[in-house]
Amino acid sequence: MVLVVEHVACVVLPLGVPDVGAVFGPYTYLASEVAFGALAVALLYRAGALRRAGVTVAALYPVAYVWDWYTLTIGVFAIQLRTGVDFLGIPVEEHIFMVVVPALVVAFHETIHGQD
Repeated sequence: MVLVVEHVACVVLPLGVPDVGAVFGPYTYLASEVAFGALAVALLYRAGALRRAGVTVAALYPVAYVWDWYTLTIGVFAIQLRTGVDFLGIPVEEHIFMVVVPALVVAFHETIHGQD
């Protein structure tokens, strides 16, 4: 559920769910990427799949960059809890996101289906 209070969107969290945005402020998106990125690296290392993930990330990155740049440019979404640092026309957090997400997908795939 999202409430609009004086033209500012506020997310209403279920009881017991911590508001990490209140803790990390503009570093919230970055902090979440570091946490999930660490999980991805740990799983990839355990599965011996760091190189395979790197190849996948490198193949997907250009498409993800164009897609991300375009959707941000036309206003499909906006990122509120970010550092404000942009690189090549998009937030630095988005560049990290485009590495972490496919790496995490490969990490789970290799952990579940990889050779023991």
